[in-house]
Order: sequence, then C-alpha cells, then structure tokens
Amino acid sequence: MRAQIGIKKVVLVLMAFALLVTAAGCGKTGGEQGASGGLQGTLTISGAFALYPMMQRWTEEFTKLYPDVKFDLSAGGAGKGMTDALNGAVDIGMVSRAITAEEEGKGAFWVSCVKDAVFVTVNERNPVLQDLRKRGITKEMLAKIYITNEVTTWGQVVGRSDVTDAIDVYSRSDACGAADIFAKFLGGPKAVQDDLQGSAKTNIAVNADPGLLGAVIKDPLGIGFNNLNYAFDAQTGKVVAGAQVVSIDANGNGQVDPDETYTTQQAAMDAVATGKYPSPPARNENLVTKGKPTGLVLAFMNWVLTDGQKFDAEAGYVPLLPDKLAEQIQKLK
Repeated sequence: MRAQIGIKKVVLVLMAFALLVTAAGCGKTGGEQGASGGLQGTLTISGAFALYPMMQRWTEEFTKLYPDVKFDLSAGGAGKGMTDALNGAVDIGMVSRAITAEEEGKGAFWVSCVKDAVFVTVNERNPVLQDLRKRGITKEMLAKIYITNEVTTWGQVVGRSDVTDAIDVYSRSDACGAADIFAKFLGGPKAVQDDLQGSAKTNIAVNADPGLLGAVIKDPLGIGFNNLNYAFDAQTGKVVAGAQVVSIDANGNGQVDPDETYTTQQAAMDAVATGKYPSPPARNENLVTKGKPTGLVLAFMNWVLTDGQKFDAEAGYVPLLPDKLAEQIQKLK
C-alpha cells in the first residue's frame, strides 16, 4: 500500500512535466510517425531477468497507446544487456547493477527506472526451516556459506549439532546483476559475481533467475538468491510454491523481528520501499543505451520514467523516490 501511495505522489508531481517531456520525445522521432500521427517502429531490448517482468508490462502498456510500435524483448542477464547495448545489438539494455566507469567510457548512457531487491531462498522442506523462520540468517552467516566456505552444513547455520546435512550452494552461471549485488552485500573481496564460490563440493552454478529458483525448489538442501519478482508469485502474492524466503537478521539479534518479516510480495515491497530491507541487496534497475537516446528510444524511455511509473507497484516493483526520479528525467532532457 505504501508503495502504491508513493507512485500516486510521483505521478501527480510529475504529470505536467511528463506531458512536456513526452511531447519533446515524440517531436524528435521524425520519420517514426505512424499514419495516425502516433509513434511507429520497432524497439529491441535485452538484459536483466530482474527487470524483464516490469519491462513486459511497460511494453504492453506502451503498445496500447502506440499500436504502430513493436518490441523485440528478451532476457539473458545484465551482462548480456550491457554487451548488447554497447555493441549496438539492441536499442536498450536492461542492467540490474551499477554501471561502471569503464562502461561509461565505452559510451554507456543510463538512467535508473525502478527499484528491486534480491532475496535469499531455500526449499520448503529444508531440514532446519522452522529454525530459519525464527532466527533468520545474518549477512555474516551468508558470507561464510557463499564466500569463505566456513559454514558447510545446515546445522552450523542455526547452531544445531544434531543436523549434519550439507548445504547445496546455488549461484548463477550467467553474468547477472543479482549475483553482483549479492556479492557486494556479503562483502566479497571484489564485490562481484565471481566472489560467490561456495563449497567446492556443493557449489552449483545455474543459468537464469527462474533456473536458480527451480533448482532450489527441487533440492531440500539447497540455498539460492532470487530477485523479488521471481521469489514471489505475482498471482497469489505469496512465495513461489516449493520455496521459502529467508529473512535477513539485519540487526543480528538472533531473531526475526516484525520489520524483518517478508512472507508476501507486498511485505517485501514495503520493506524495500521504506529502507527496512538492506541496500544492497536492494538496488536500482537501469536502462542503458549506446550514447544518449534519441527518437523513438528517447520517447519510450521518457514515458517509462513518467506515465509508465504508475504500473510499478502493480507489477511488483518499488518506484524510485521522487527526487531520484526527477533526476533521471533530467538526464534525458
């Protein structure tokens, strides 16, 4: 509810500006005007699985307004989105991590468009699930599982000597923002995806966000990390069947406090929106182009940052704060 209220405020504050910006974008499309005077053409977009569901919604709504505009949309990971954008293979790359100075030096222009977060996931048949529900898991414990390999059994995670089941550590095989931001959160030596080594005996790299969650759902001893819109079912608003989201014990008091409880999609969104969920692993999602966008690309990105923002909460995402959103719109001018 708080996320939805935030969107309404943003839309009201920026409505007049939205009309001016969109009109300016449309005026620069030149030959991209359809027979009815609307926009026309095809936009190609690829990249982060984290942003893919939101982009699906945005492209659907934009097409309703401009039926002569077509989209070629695909996921593949943040790394692919950046590479495709810089190589000119797509018009827009979806990148769910910070843009590096090196990438900017190669011509990457970017704006943040929405906020998301990565959550820890386990199997619903985990041998210490009840303990995890009460205690949660600390950043330090996750680092010992994923980075230093000091913790290798589920009993060690919750302080039980009677449980000796080994932890099956799942991470991503594709270059992705979720793994980068998770490594940054855990304090990896390089704060990048390669830090997430896990135990040599149990580390399993899986392609894509859906693939990682699917692997954890099949493995009672598995642990993974998933973007909000993959950990939660958009239809039911609950954690995807077969999985459980583990609360992060941010204050390290050994228990899950009320503001650390996110068993539903709305609760998770509220935690991210209010800053009660750690950042990282909460982070901004970005749209990347090779050089500053013009024409149809500019018109679409302007719309995403203005009228398109009203669909954020419905799609299970958290809007940027008003000042941050205004800053992104200014970058496009």
